[in-house]
Amino acid sequence: MDLKLKDKVIIVTGGSKGIGNGICNLLAKEGAIPVIVGRTESDVLEAVKSIKDNGGKVFHAIAELTNKEECKQAVESVIKKFGRIDCLVNNAGLNDGVGLESGNYDHFMRSIQRNVAHYYAMAQYALPELKKSKGAIVNIGSKTSVTGQGGTSGYAAANGARNALTREWALELLPYSIRVNAVIVAECDTPQYASWLKTFPNPEERLAEITKNIPLENRMTTTTEIANTVAFLLSEVSSHTTGQLVFVDGGYTHLDRAL
Repeated sequence: MDLKLKDKVIIVTGGSKGIGNGICNLLAKEGAIPVIVGRTESDVLEAVKSIKDNGGKVFHAIAELTNKEECKQAVESVIKKFGRIDCLVNNAGLNDGVGLESGNYDHFMRSIQRNVAHYYAMAQYALPELKKSKGAIVNIGSKTSVTGQGGTSGYAAANGARNALTREWALELLPYSIRVNAVIVAECDTPQYASWLKTFPNPEERLAEITKNIPLENRMTTTTEIANTVAFLLSEVSSHTTGQLVFVDGGYTHLDRAL
C-alpha cells in the first residue's frame, strides 16, 4: 500500500531515540522527510547519520522542548528550510515518577511542562503551515492516562491531557481538514524501558512478569509496530480518521489479562 508520504515534511519531537526514532526511521523508508527535534545534539546527530546512511532524507533541530522559544525556533527552522510543514508527531516525554506521596506541587508542574506543554506549543507554532498543507497531527500517549500506574501523577495527568487535546484539536481544526489522532502505548521495547528494568534486582524476571500479562503473544510492543500505526494515521490512506485514540498495545489496556 502506498501511504503517499513521499517528500512529506514531518516533525517528530524526541525523534532521536526509542519510539520517536522508530517513527523517524519508518517515515524515511516511506520516502518522507522526518525532522528530528531533540535537546541532546549528539543523540540527534547520531540518529540523523543513521537515516542518511540508509539512504533516507532527514532534517533536524536542536531544542529544549520545555522552552517555548526553542520550540518556536525549531518550527521556524523547518519552514525556512522547506517552506512548509505537512505533519507533526508530538512524542517527547518522560515517565518521571512524580507521585502524590513522593512529589510536590513544583515537581508536578515541572512534569506537566515536560510532558504536555510542548505538545501545545509545537502544534500552535506549526499550525499556520498545517492549515496550508491540510496536514495531520499524531500525539503519542500512554496507557497511564486510562489505567493509572501509581506513583506517577504528573505523567498520568499529562497523558490524560494529551488524550483530551487530541479530541479538542480534532474538533477545532475540522474547518481546515487537519486530522488529529493519538497512538496510545503500553509496554514498548525501548532503551528507556530497558533502563527502567535494570533498576530491579532481576530484570529478566521482572520482564517476564510484565509480558505474561500482555494478551497478544505475551510480548512487548515494538517501536516499529507503533511507527506503522503512526505512519498510517499521518497518511492520506486514513483520510477520514480523526479524533481517535488508537491503542497499539497487544490488548494490554482493554483485554482481560487474567486470560
